[in-house]
Amino acid sequence: MLRFLIDPANAITIAGLLFSALGFHLVLAGSVELGVAAVLWAALADDLDGIVAARTSNRPPDVARMGKSLDGFADIVYGAVFPAVVLIQLSDASYLSLAAAMLLLSAGALRLSYFSNFGLSEDGRFLGVPLFYDVPLLAAFLLARPLIPPDSFPVIVNMTFVILGCLHVASIRIPATRGRMYVVTTGLIVAASLLLITGQLI
Repeated sequence: MLRFLIDPANAITIAGLLFSALGFHLVLAGSVELGVAAVLWAALADDLDGIVAARTSNRPPDVARMGKSLDGFADIVYGAVFPAVVLIQLSDASYLSLAAAMLLLSAGALRLSYFSNFGLSEDGRFLGVPLFYDVPLLAAFLLARPLIPPDSFPVIVNMTFVILGCLHVASIRIPATRGRMYVVTTGLIVAASLLLITGQLI
């Protein structure tokens, strides 16, 4: 099995999983901002592994199949399981955070199963909002946290993710990231990660 990690795209996917593991550790240790900063790099890895896979010449079919499955597992870890844990942590395990977490996990599994079987639409769009958006949204909330009343913050975040969970499986079409948008998303992810880290070090 380890031979599949020689493939550059699969190695990037595993690197993303390692960032997710680091994020879980930091969040459960009480450093939510640093945990989200780490998992932003898992989201970046999710962007990059597809680019590398597409540009790897003579990629064996079995390596590509393995990469597709591996990518799906990595996606649900950083895009659904991690946000669910953060919501519970931010809300002191409230019932609302449990409901939001259950919805995120169910919607995430459903949309990834759908994508695994049917892929993009004929016009190159996703059906439903991709899980890729979850962690950057968490980062945005954490960066805006000083501007939000402390008592309202957990409720606002949980309700937003309840809506996002519904959008993950909604019949709306979202363009896939292409071309210059990769540069934009990379820049935003790196900037958000650095801002979160800097905010904890100051």
